[in-house]
Amino acid sequence: MTLPAPLLVGLGGAVGAVGRQLVSSTLTRREAAVPRGTFVVNVVGSFVLAVLTAASPGGDVALLVGTGSCGAFTTFSSFGVATVDRLERGRWLAAALNAFGTLAACLVAVSVGWAVGLAL
Repeated sequence: MTLPAPLLVGLGGAVGAVGRQLVSSTLTRREAAVPRGTFVVNVVGSFVLAVLTAASPGGDVALLVGTGSCGAFTTFSSFGVATVDRLERGRWLAAALNAFGTLAACLVAVSVGWAVGLAL
C-alpha cells in the first residue's frame, strides 16, 4: 500500500523540521559570523538531496526524503535573514562570510553528494 503524495511529503517534512530544530538549537549562537545551525542544516540537506537525486529512486522515496525531509530540514529563509541582519548591523564581513561561505559549502556538498549518489 502506498500513501498519498501529500501525506508522504507531510511525514517527511515533520521529520525534517524536528531535525532542523534539534540541530539549530544545539549549534546556533546569534553573534557568530556564520550561524552554525543554519549552515549545517543547509550543507547536510544539500548533500542528502544530491545523493537522492543522483541515485534516482523516484516516487515515494523522493517525496518522503527529498521534498519532505530535505525541504523542511534546509532553510533558505533563515540564511537570508541572517545575512541581511548582519548587513543591517554593519557587519559586512560577517554577512559576506555567511553568504559566500554557505553557498560554497553547499555547492561542494552537492558535488560530493552527486558523486556518491551516482556510485550507489
